[in-house]
Amino acid sequence: MAGGVGSRFWPMSTPEKPKQFIDVLGIGKSLIQLTVERFETIIPVENVWIVTSEKYKSIVREQLPSIPESQILLEPCMRNTAPCIEYVSRKIYAKYPEANLVFSPADHIVLDVNRFREVIKDSLEFTENRDAILTLGMMPTRPETGYGYIKSCGCQQPTANSQQPIAKVEAFKEKPNLETAKSYIAEGGYYWNAGIFIWNAKMVVNTIATLVPELASVFDKIEPYFYSEKEQEIINQYFPTCPNISIDYAVMEKSKEVYVYPADFGWSDLGTWGSLYTHLEQDENNNASVGQNINLIDCKNCIVHTPSERKVVIQGLDNFIIAESDNTLLICKKDEEQHIKDWQK
Repeated sequence: MAGGVGSRFWPMSTPEKPKQFIDVLGIGKSLIQLTVERFETIIPVENVWIVTSEKYKSIVREQLPSIPESQILLEPCMRNTAPCIEYVSRKIYAKYPEANLVFSPADHIVLDVNRFREVIKDSLEFTENRDAILTLGMMPTRPETGYGYIKSCGCQQPTANSQQPIAKVEAFKEKPNLETAKSYIAEGGYYWNAGIFIWNAKMVVNTIATLVPELASVFDKIEPYFYSEKEQEIINQYFPTCPNISIDYAVMEKSKEVYVYPADFGWSDLGTWGSLYTHLEQDENNNASVGQNINLIDCKNCIVHTPSERKVVIQGLDNFIIAESDNTLLICKKDEEQHIKDWQK
């Protein structure tokens, strides 16, 4: 799923080239390239599908030349994750009704890739012949207020490789305030919602038809044109009529067959500059930087992200974000970054 605009990572991430297509970590690979790479020993590249905005088609083709062009699905407008998942699921199901599917955002990072692959393999075994929806729950390491939470119940199902048994989901919780987050950690049985889902194609199609009939009815009109020359034209005509709704609201909070797999593989959704800061190497003054010519003098607790060829000298700042991209410069306090979405307008 690669259609987001990543507005909280401005100015590095812009509507023209959002964060999933950027080398955020300074390692020579974009986030979407890293995402596809994580699956390469589990899912052959010919079975990888990308759902993105039509305006990002050329970027996807450039960054992922091994993905068949027919498997890059183009949304004419943003309609959240439920229409995205319905589109690709209905199309795959039409040709491959026995398919088992993994849905992953394109802009997350995973530090322990080997463990991630074990979890995905285990998850696919769980959903292959079950009418079940499996979501990955990240083991919380702190009372985080920037993530939604998944509360599990005691109905557990052991699996071959899981360090924690898969459990039925009792409830999905919105992003909490700090006190609520602390109570979740103290109580236990709560996990961060990573937005990674595993379920078979038949289950996706049947569940959305039952729980979100207004969405399924749109794709009833589109489905006859799948794999035809008119598909994109019909998508452009009908996709904007889809309800703008997330898969969490549309399905996860309503279905009785949702399970959570508690996992720990060094995950982050990289939703903010602050979250990126925690995943970058820091110097003796707790500064993190991406760029080759950055000189920090008497600075502490800062994150700097600038073009490699730009010489940058910064003196005397504490707890700041400094980021430059396409002749736009951002300098702000880290604890004020929630306003970045407003400042870029």
